[in-house]
Amino acid sequence: MRTILVGAALVALAGGASAQDKRPDYGTAIEAAAAKKIAAGALAECQKNGWNVAVAVVDTHGFLVYFERMENTQTASVDIAIGKAKAAATYRRTTRVFMDAINTGGPATATLPGVFASPGGVPIMVEGKVTGAVGVSGATGDQDEQCSKAGLGIT
Repeated sequence: MRTILVGAALVALAGGASAQDKRPDYGTAIEAAAAKKIAAGALAECQKNGWNVAVAVVDTHGFLVYFERMENTQTASVDIAIGKAKAAATYRRTTRVFMDAINTGGPATATLPGVFASPGGVPIMVEGKVTGAVGVSGATGDQDEQCSKAGLGIT
């Protein structure tokens, strides 16, 4: 009887944990016109601060919809911006979450495919649903995230 109660308690805890980790549903994928506006907002924030970056906007599947790179942006930032956007869209969370999980000794987060554990990837939300994501790379992670959020109108 005791084993059954312990088992039931573990099932209840597991159910509660997954409820706490409920991610938003996917919505209709972002289109090019909206992606360009988000990228323009992100680039404006970066330009205002003198940060040379690459900006990528992807759809719900992580496929590239729009990309732009400022002059004199480090070459590596091209792939990193796309990777951050793809991770934010496919995992339906900011890439900061991965950095925080790794820094706090979270469970095997670094071994998940497509993880970018650096801030700058932010999901695009419309009516509570993920429609894509924006990724920025070229400055520090915090600065990249600031530009991504500026593109989304988040302060």
